[in-house]
Amino acid sequence: MSHAITRLPDEQIAPLIAHYDAAVRARRRHTLIMFGVIAVCTVLAAWMGEVKPDVFFAHADRLPNYFWSITPVLHWDTLGADLSEWYWNLDHWLKLLLDTILIAYLGTLIGAIGGFCLCFLASANLVKSPWIRLGARRFLEFCRTVPELVFALLFVVAFGLGPLPGVLALAIHTMGALGKLFAEVVENIDMKPVEGATASGASWLTTVRFAVVPQVLSNFASYGLLRFEINVREASIMGFVGAGGIGQDLVEAIRKFYYSDVSAILLLIIAAVMIIDLVTEQVRHRLLGFGGQR
Repeated sequence: MSHAITRLPDEQIAPLIAHYDAAVRARRRHTLIMFGVIAVCTVLAAWMGEVKPDVFFAHADRLPNYFWSITPVLHWDTLGADLSEWYWNLDHWLKLLLDTILIAYLGTLIGAIGGFCLCFLASANLVKSPWIRLGARRFLEFCRTVPELVFALLFVVAFGLGPLPGVLALAIHTMGALGKLFAEVVENIDMKPVEGATASGASWLTTVRFAVVPQVLSNFASYGLLRFEINVREASIMGFVGAGGIGQDLVEAIRKFYYSDVSAILLLIIAAVMIIDLVTEQVRHRLLGFGGQR
């Protein structure tokens, strides 16, 4: 069956075509303005950051040369002896690596508890007072705005060298980061259980305990595990400022040009982070109900 195509008169088509062309021109103009703004911001950032392409290309070979320098010389005939010489201080490095993992674990645990306690006060759907929400949100912003290394430096001055400054620095930054993520999860819950608990006369704490926490607990645990992965990497460099962990030996090896030690420690850190990432990924998938899906 053939269908007749109705063609509008030219006097009706002309305004539509003109409107379409105007919209296309406006879209192109906005796109060009956007790219222009990005280009100007890039140039200004490069200028303020003193980015010098000629210097970069003149010394670009130094980084691969450094990686070539820290690569150990291994021979198949003497592989066992070469590996023993490469990891001559393995027992000590493993102990420091365990310290790093424990620093990350304790900092994550303390920070997650703090973020858990504050996230409900920062949620707009649970707290009607703007002053309470404002105070909780600004405090969490302060905690996550200051870098961990800055906190670690301050705590090293206050408490001396060792793992304690690293734990405190990670705990404060983790509390700020997880507190914001937890608050966003709480603000997206189903409010019907909350309304039902409130209508039955439950207190605010009881409502949070029985109507809110069961809805968000799996997401909280998932975010906590993800933050633990991040904190293991962050704890690895806490030793740069004397806050304990394997980073302290790493920065010493870098400064003293112990090339083989640098590569050995880096590989230990990479292996540890990869294993922790794989384990926590599986746990997070199970908590979120993914099971073995990918």
